Order: sequence, then structure tokens, then C-alpha cells
Amino acid sequence: MTRIDHVALWTDDLERLRAWYERWLGGRAGARYENPAHGFSSYFLEFEDGARLELMRMPGREPGLRAHVAFSLGSSGRVDELAAALGAVDGPRTTGDGYYEAVVLDPDGNRVELTI
Repeated sequence: MTRIDHVALWTDDLERLRAWYERWLGGRAGARYENPAHGFSSYFLEFEDGARLELMRMPGREPGLRAHVAFSLGSSGRVDELAAALGAVDGPRTTGDGYYEAVVLDPDGNRVELTI
């Protein structure tokens, strides 16, 4: 069986981004990893269904994800609630392919899609 293990994002502020994904999307961060030889540090956040998000920092790396990461919230009400709380930049709406979604930005400006 093939499955996606995790998605990774570069950031220039690990603690800020970790706290945002924990507060708003329920991630649970593991221990902070440090590699002093390369100036690299990271967190893995795990979500209720087992999906994982890696947040990474290293000097010279530009923060960001070039497309989006999507989170399924289980209900249109939860999408509406979080979209309002976070100031959605698109939606909530039903797309042409039938998804109910809203798009918000995380503190680094990454597009985070909230779906049912």
C-alpha cells in the first residue's frame, strides 16, 4: 500500500508556525529536532487521522509551499467557523468539482485549504 507520509513546509519561525497549526488545526508536535552542523531544525506535527506535517527551518531557505496543503474538517459548519476566525482569502464555497472549501493563509502566507 502506498500512502503519503507527510507534507513539509519551510519557515523562518518554527515556534510561530507550530503554534498556529496546533491551535487552529489540532496538530500535536513532537520534539524539536536540531542539527547544529547544518543549522537545520524541524518539528513533525501529527493530526488525528495520522497525517503528518513537517515544519523546517534552515538559514538561506525561503519559507513557503508553492501550492497548498488541505485539511478535512468533517463538516461545512467547521469549515465556516474556521474560515471566519482566520479571515478566509477565498470561500467558503462549493467548487465546480463539488468540494466545499475555504482557503486561509498560515502565518508564512502558505495557502491552507479547509474542506469537509
